[in-house]
Amino acid sequence: MTAQASTAPMDKRKAIIEALMDLAARRSWHEIEITDIAKAANVSLSEFRDLFPSKGAVLGGLSRMIDKQVLEGTTEDLAGEPARERIFDVLMRRFDAMQPYKEALRRISQDLRYDPVSLAALNQVALNSQRFMLAAAGINTEGPLGTLKLQGAVLVYANTMRTWLDDDDPAQAKTMARLDRELRRGERIIEGAEDLRRLSAPLRAVGRAFMQGRRSSRSERRRAADDNGDAENPAAAI
Repeated sequence: MTAQASTAPMDKRKAIIEALMDLAARRSWHEIEITDIAKAANVSLSEFRDLFPSKGAVLGGLSRMIDKQVLEGTTEDLAGEPARERIFDVLMRRFDAMQPYKEALRRISQDLRYDPVSLAALNQVALNSQRFMLAAAGINTEGPLGTLKLQGAVLVYANTMRTWLDDDDPAQAKTMARLDRELRRGERIIEGAEDLRRLSAPLRAVGRAFMQGRRSSRSERRRAADDNGDAENPAAAI
């Protein structure tokens, strides 16, 4: 396969994303048909279907494209800085990468604001994105508090994005101030959760011991049933 042939699907994927963003900057989200996007991207409906299963999936494609741009630009320059500074840098670079699509995203955000199904789908897209953004900032998202960190990052990003969408200052002072406030608030929540986890450690240990005892009791009953031939004999319940 030639290099030109191997990159063709990626070029068409980007063309579809760009076409949707161009249309969304000028028209309501609910007025845009997949045929409109395909025509604007100069691809057939068959090619569109191979690359994206729906119009909404194109938004997911945009998110992945922005993620890739941010991740490729990630360096170790801030490795020694506090976690809040590292996340701040990564998220501001993400807003910078989205700048060409700002008007489209502003209109899409307004159109989908009261659509719970779409919002749930977009939350999942945001979760996947923030997993990589936090990784780029050197933040661990595994372990007991991993889910809290991820959803917290989504909330921080969503709240800041609302300010960013209305911030037309090239310096983005309002956006940066909002992001700093949101990160400080999120930091306090995580610290509180970590403190609560430490304080509740003895109770969790007791709970684990209790549950282990119950599991052992159930295991003994199952073994007794096995010995009587009941476990695999449906008629034993009669």
